Amino acid sequence: MQEKITMIREYLNEVKTRCTYNAAAQAIGVKPAEFKKLIGDRNPENSWFVNTGAGEPVGYAEEEKHAELYRTDRIIKSAEVLKRNLGL
Repeated sequence: MQEKITMIREYLNEVKTRCTYNAAAQAIGVKPAEFKKLIGDRNPENSWFVNTGAGEPVGYAEEEKHAELYRTDRIIKSAEVLKRNLGL
């Protein structure tokens, strides 16, 4: 499980694109609430995971967000994108 989360985290940091908790959770077969617990501490690398409505990482202070978090409006909202791009 952690291996897949690491793959997704590294991918998002590489492409510098936000992804909803729902899409990431569905891609690895867990509920969004469980996924939020599994990703660990709030830090810039994890801030690419965002809520569906606002497109923001939940509960993050500005200094915990990645400096390039808003460089694009694009947000991955489909688990299929992650599955296809990462072979999950």
